[in-house]
Amino acid sequence: MTTVLLILNLFVTIALIAVVLVQRSEGGGFGIGSSQGMGSFMTGRGTATLLTRTTSVLAAVFMLLCLLLAVLNRGASTGTDGHDILAQPPAPGTTAPAPAKTTTPPPPASPAH
Repeated sequence: MTTVLLILNLFVTIALIAVVLVQRSEGGGFGIGSSQGMGSFMTGRGTATLLTRTTSVLAAVFMLLCLLLAVLNRGASTGTDGHDILAQPPAPGTTAPAPAKTTTPPPPASPAH
């Protein structure tokens, strides 16, 4: 179930990004929101309204999917099953090795006078 929702969420995310990039911004952007790019299919205002509504619907579906995924997976990382790396101390065998001790030869004896 979670895998299907994640894949659906991925498709909705890609569609949302595409619809936002297609919209005409204040500076022009990639926008096909003018009547020049659409021919006689729709007017500029109709295209902008369609893209705005599509963005709203996709954003609502995206948020709903994210909330649903969060509710479904809310207990997945609790407990001692090893998913939470911060809650458990590191295993004794995984610590970094101690630096090797270096032995220095004793200083040469000074001649006694």
